[in-house]
Amino acid sequence: MPTDSQTTNLCRYHENNQYTCREPAGDSGLCYWHDPKIIKNNPEDIQNLEAFARKGGQLRGISLNHAKLANIDLVRHQQKAGFDMSNAELYRADLSGAHLFNIKLENASLMKADLRDATVHCGNLQGCNLLGVKWLGAKIENMHVGNTLCQERLAYEARKIGDNDRAMDYLEQAEEIYRDLRKAADREGLFAMSGQYIRKELTMRRYQMPRYCLKRIISKAIDLFCGYGEAPLRVVGFSLILILVCAVLYFFAGLQYGGQLQGFSLSQDFATNIMLFLNCIYYSVVTFTTLGYGDFTPVGFSRAIAAFEAFTGSFTIALFVVVFVKKMTR
Repeated sequence: MPTDSQTTNLCRYHENNQYTCREPAGDSGLCYWHDPKIIKNNPEDIQNLEAFARKGGQLRGISLNHAKLANIDLVRHQQKAGFDMSNAELYRADLSGAHLFNIKLENASLMKADLRDATVHCGNLQGCNLLGVKWLGAKIENMHVGNTLCQERLAYEARKIGDNDRAMDYLEQAEEIYRDLRKAADREGLFAMSGQYIRKELTMRRYQMPRYCLKRIISKAIDLFCGYGEAPLRVVGFSLILILVCAVLYFFAGLQYGGQLQGFSLSQDFATNIMLFLNCIYYSVVTFTTLGYGDFTPVGFSRAIAAFEAFTGSFTIALFVVVFVKKMTR
């Protein structure tokens, strides 16, 4: 057991009484790695940090602002979990060519860090500040940044208290981060990942528009309709919903078949109404695809419904082809 004097000389970094650093403390009360006033740019820092990590040192919350750590190897070899550097500060750190496979950087800050040619495969960067990161040549396959960036969360919190200027600033930052990630994914040929980031990028841009302006409404409609061209299944889902809704309207408005008007009636038995509804679904599909066999014809209000469905159907089918081909050619 350490004596009282030894205990007081230990680094005072601790986190939720769960993560504690046991390294010797300097005059600041923090160890070399957790002291934000010490710039780690000495030639031996790379080797020393690797050794510190290998021996099980507390990497959470370490301060590596402006550190020169090019080509450092922080891979936990032959282990399922990588090193845990959550809450670490790496502002403007030089991590070019670094090996960071499976690294955990939750709620850390990589703001303006240099990750050019670094390996960040399978890295966990949830809640990490990624503003201004240099991604050129970085290997980011299976890298996880979470569903919401820290800037997004801060923007939503700012809007809740009515601070719109700060919210707009955070949304602009989030848009920039997603744009940089999209470009990095494109360069690496990770087109599925790129598609996710471009949707988030355009969503952040939409949130910066006035709430009820026409451009924002159109942008939201495009997102719902096809995920900004990245979700062909949304087009299919919209098509099925439109066909079903129009079939219900035909069911009540009536269709003409063989010179007789057919429509829903309480006087008809259940089997007759069900058969009529199935015929309405058939007619709705034929109208949506603009085949127009001519066995059923719309009458009255059904004509307006048929005209709308035929126009929307031709547009939707063309859109699906474009979106599907875009996804497949990647």
